Amino acid sequence: MAVCWTDFIQGVMMFFVVLLVPVTAMQIFGGTAATYSALYSINTELFNPFTSVDGKPLTLVAIVSLMAWGLGYFGQPHILVRFMAVHSSAELKKATRIAMTWVIISLSAAVAIGMIGKVFLTTPLVGSATETVFLVMTDQLFSSFVAGLILSAVLAAIMSTASSQLLVTASAVSQDFYKAIIRKNASDKELVWVSRLTVVGASIIAIILGLNPNNLILDMVAYAWAGFGSAFGPALVMSLFWKRMTRNGALAGIIVGGITVLVWKQFAWFGLYEIVPGFFLSVLAIYIVSLMDKPPAKEITDEFESVNISKI
Repeated sequence: MAVCWTDFIQGVMMFFVVLLVPVTAMQIFGGTAATYSALYSINTELFNPFTSVDGKPLTLVAIVSLMAWGLGYFGQPHILVRFMAVHSSAELKKATRIAMTWVIISLSAAVAIGMIGKVFLTTPLVGSATETVFLVMTDQLFSSFVAGLILSAVLAAIMSTASSQLLVTASAVSQDFYKAIIRKNASDKELVWVSRLTVVGASIIAIILGLNPNNLILDMVAYAWAGFGSAFGPALVMSLFWKRMTRNGALAGIIVGGITVLVWKQFAWFGLYEIVPGFFLSVLAIYIVSLMDKPPAKEITDEFESVNISKI
């Protein structure tokens, strides 16, 4: 509950700040029409959804890779736990409307920040510096005091994701691994210490990865997104819609999906986003291994059949 409340407060901060920066920049620039004209004058392809920024038509591989980002949502632990916390179909319907409204507005504003930055900033940002466009624009648009308040929203975004990820990681290691496999009679105090050590260990690893100046945030996020999506997404989806899936099938899918992403990333075959082959091969592994395995027990299939599908 504490994480949910902090995420809500941080989300509200991010929502208003991500709207404030592009709107303020457009007003200073002369309004929406003036901003659009300026962007169109430097690159006519910025508003063409079927071409890249250099004017070349998007290839089939590029389109598939872009659309495949949606597959990653099925395997993100910090997102799935939010669905698990929903108590009823009525709440889920309300949550869907709120979430979609927030996502559409905030992501559109984030894209606008990047595009407006191309004409607003006198010194173009290159390389990894392009990911600091929000920080640079905030520094130029507002006073030091206001900029400090706005930049605190960046910390809110970091804290929101970090708290969710660390909570899920600590829970998985302490409950699903340590207690379930290593020490089944572990006390609550012992599990608390395991959770704390897990949080510290995961934080240290994240810091080490972040210290590499050549790492782009988007690249690291895309890699992790593909890994989680390919490893856990197919197992989750098929467990909901295919009663013949078995435990060994799910395990095979997790292993195959994760390994496929790791290997595909190193070779970058065809320029295809690694979640595409990872997700497909994970589904295939689950299907084949489940059919080779003995069917689930009758009580499991009966429970599967007894669950009603909620109409949202």
